[in-house]
Amino acid sequence: MFSLKAAAARGRQPRALSAPRAQRRHGAIGASALLLLGLGAAQAVRAAPPTAPGAASPPVMAAAAAPAPAGGFACLVEPFQRIELRSGLEARIDAIHVDRGSEVKKGQVLVELDSGAERAALEGARYRAVMDGAIRSADSRSQAAKQKLARREELVREKYISAQDRDDARLEMQVAEADAAEARDNRRLAQIEQRRLGELVEQRRLRSPFQGVVTERLQHVGEVAQAGESARPILKLAQTHPLRVEVILPVALYGQLRKGGTARVEVERPLTGSYTATVAVVDRVVDSASGTFGVRLELPNPEGSIPAGVKCRVQFAGDASAR
Repeated sequence: MFSLKAAAARGRQPRALSAPRAQRRHGAIGASALLLLGLGAAQAVRAAPPTAPGAASPPVMAAAAAPAPAGGFACLVEPFQRIELRSGLEARIDAIHVDRGSEVKKGQVLVELDSGAERAALEGARYRAVMDGAIRSADSRSQAAKQKLARREELVREKYISAQDRDDARLEMQVAEADAAEARDNRRLAQIEQRRLGELVEQRRLRSPFQGVVTERLQHVGEVAQAGESARPILKLAQTHPLRVEVILPVALYGQLRKGGTARVEVERPLTGSYTATVAVVDRVVDSASGTFGVRLELPNPEGSIPAGVKCRVQFAGDASAR
């Protein structure tokens, strides 16, 4: 009886599964779940409306362009160019007409070098270029030789003189004409020499190549100006008309700016003012590391009222900076 009760008790308890049998049962359950998921996906595909032939695919979401910062993009107003004024030849400095901070105009004489010998030679060439004594003398001899030949021709026809005398008169006339031509050639050469010496004198006058300001003076009157790129410059200049505005923009704006477009430039405090600039250069190479590209604008400054080297903010026309 004890054995029967134990057997009954064992029959009421859940029978434990062996490990291989449990794995088989779990695998069957997982396969069933995957099958159900696959059927559900297939039904969803069948339920979706078919795409018509040639219809456009659903749009792909694109990354939005970064919005422009409030007040525009940061920029910097710089001189259009900076140069170092040097002499083209070695000579003593006679005069410097400007100093640091001086405003200069294009073509203004800034420095004069010693040119005493060149000026004296120029005066001589200038005088030879205008004197006409030799030409007048040669013309007179040529005219007299022509008249003499005409008389000789008449005397030969009347047989008062020989043909040799007439030929000698013709030769004399030809020599006189050659002398007159030589006198004119000499005056022409004197005019050319005058221009050459004038250029030499002009080389000793250093002029400003643009409108701007003197940023530094490095030599003084009495010093010897040296020639060559390695020589010490006499003056340093900065061009202030027009000015150059440099701005770095995100690559999202590439293709939205064109050369010749306009922009509004506002200088930062404590300075005030808003000015119109023109797009001069749009870089064609993007900096892959920062995802930016450069743009250069030209800012007119005929009165020199806008200082160079100040920070600014720029906004492009047509709200290109905000797209």
